[in-house]
Amino acid sequence: MRLHRLVAAVAVSLALPFALVRPAPVLAQELAVPPASWPTLPSHGATVDDFVPRGWTVEFKATGDLNRDGLPDLALVLHETDPAKVLKAVPVGLDPFDTNPRMLVVLFRNAAGGYDLALADHSLIRRSTEPNLDDVLEGSRGPVIRNGTLKVEMQLFANAGGWTTGAYGFTFRWQDGHFRLIGYDAATVQRNTGETEGVSINYLTFNEKISHGRVDRDGNKVRWQTISQRGFLSLEQIGDGIAFDPDHPMATTRGR
Repeated sequence: MRLHRLVAAVAVSLALPFALVRPAPVLAQELAVPPASWPTLPSHGATVDDFVPRGWTVEFKATGDLNRDGLPDLALVLHETDPAKVLKAVPVGLDPFDTNPRMLVVLFRNAAGGYDLALADHSLIRRSTEPNLDDVLEGSRGPVIRNGTLKVEMQLFANAGGWTTGAYGFTFRWQDGHFRLIGYDAATVQRNTGETEGVSINYLTFNEKISHGRVDRDGNKVRWQTISQRGFLSLEQIGDGIAFDPDHPMATTRGR
């Protein structure tokens, strides 16, 4: 995960007055972001191309066995390429500013040939609608398939409106017809004070690690606690991954 690289970058630039958790509301009022729509994908296709709608492209692709049948499955990030959603002459922030939405798609290899659609989600990976926020997948390697799990990482980094920056990771396992959340990691830095916080939750062992520190000091204060034993959330229940609150998960399940 890129958490340690984000913390290191913040340590170098603490004196600079930027990065945030939420942008200044005036930006959203001044910028007219075109509405987005997400196409319905077929339930089965002979090739990957059958799952890529016209006007969309495969931005990231990972291969590995996710449903434990010994066949190579695929995790894709599809990105729309509509020129009308690339805004120019933006008053603050990124310019040009690409607001094209994404879809996180998982395809299971079918033993008889082709692929079956297992997941098509457009909420976990936040759409870029605020030009003072960097793209949540900026510098990303995309989804990762490892040891039968699907891992998705995102970042929050901006140049106006607040002080917190962070990186977030979600680990999912295919279970009972859904991708279930089995691990969550987050690392945040308050760039005006240098205070850091880390959260790492293992939903299989019910253990949560919480750490606090500062970028200008060695060592963190670490404490462990046991989380309540409940059913695993599905990926569809997470909603906006940046806004996800592990302490109140069902209150933050709206996408953007």
